[in-house]
Amino acid sequence: MLTGLISVIVTTYNREDALEAVLRSLSGQTDSDFEVVIADDGSRPATADLVELWKRKLGHRLDRVWHEDRGFRAAEIRNRAILVARGRYCVFLDGDCIARPDFIATHRRLGERGCFVTGNRILLSGELTAQVLREKLAPESWSFGQWLAQRINGGANRLAALLHLPLGPLRRLRSRAWRGARSCNLAVWRSDLDRVDGFDADYSGWGKEDSDIIVRLLRAGAARKDGVFATGVLHLWHAEADRGRLAENERKLSDSLAGDRVRARRGLSALQAPAMAAG
Repeated sequence: MLTGLISVIVTTYNREDALEAVLRSLSGQTDSDFEVVIADDGSRPATADLVELWKRKLGHRLDRVWHEDRGFRAAEIRNRAILVARGRYCVFLDGDCIARPDFIATHRRLGERGCFVTGNRILLSGELTAQVLREKLAPESWSFGQWLAQRINGGANRLAALLHLPLGPLRRLRSRAWRGARSCNLAVWRSDLDRVDGFDADYSGWGKEDSDIIVRLLRAGAARKDGVFATGVLHLWHAEADRGRLAENERKLSDSLAGDRVRARRGLSALQAPAMAAG
């Protein structure tokens, strides 16, 4: 099991109510040795105000990086967050994914040198999401019985992600598979992120930047370890993102799959270079 500080990198854009629910869930973690870095993809000032409020409430280091709103640039803002993170292990979480109380502890237990961990999620319905946010409910503490009722009533799409099963070596069955991994619940050693130069900011617009980094991590020698039946998060409903650049991003991913590139075309080093030049 890994020791030391874990950096939780939370990506957000103009959704303060969901981000507050995520921060609240992180404030109730059973493992206390972590920090939170908000990767803000160009939100309005209200998000900064919320982060400042939670700096006094979270009980852990809470930082925020921001860049100008020029469309969906999740890859670049995650890289900016990585550069200010202090932990040697990074857990990526979306700003609409509520973490259950053992989320950090479970990722710590699963952390293993030479591996990255891919988690899963439960999708909440629009109606349940609205209720959770409106009434400031804490679904991360609901019992299995409460979730079963929600599943029956259409509030959640599955229950399996709530379960904890000791899968042992079965967690490595997909050790070389890149499909199905999502950056909304992903844990990677900082040294491995440096090795592949982080996310590739050449991807802009929604889609495939998370697949790209998984492909390059595998190519760099890291193995996939499944966090299913252990690390499931509660994904609040949101309208479908603009997919206008998906075809272009799919083409970039196809090019990556056909080649042997390990490092990002425009990654962490592209952000570090101007600072080094200025110094």
